[in-house]
Amino acid sequence: MNHEARQAVEACTRLSDAERVTFGEVVGRLLAAGIERYHADLLRADKIYYLPGGESHRTPNHALAAPPAMAFSAPGVDAAVRAVQQGRIRYREFCARIAAAGCVGYIVSLAGRRAIYYGRKGDFHVEPFPPAPGQERHDPPR
Repeated sequence: MNHEARQAVEACTRLSDAERVTFGEVVGRLLAAGIERYHADLLRADKIYYLPGGESHRTPNHALAAPPAMAFSAPGVDAAVRAVQQGRIRYREFCARIAAAGCVGYIVSLAGRRAIYYGRKGDFHVEPFPPAPGQERHDPPR
């Protein structure tokens, strides 16, 4: 991964952990750096960012205070997503809530404009990105 992209992903991880940037701001910064997708592993406390050509960079991030629940709850993940979108909680509380709902990691597809949250047994919840101001929402096929 080139130096500029590496700096961007490290800054996004650091600023997210410090709760100094929103998800929308992270998406904008990563797109500007050419990032296609990333994977957040809540158990390992790290993220791997990918460029379209396959180059990647792993960054450590904050560790959860408690391990994710054994059972996955898509409604629990959805509630945490709504709370963070509405500004009622910040990133670290969001991570704690999705972990309490059994989420062990998530994949963010910037190209596909969605996040996929998954549990220990392969259960998952797909969350389309909110539309940009002035755009209609087009949910992906399920």
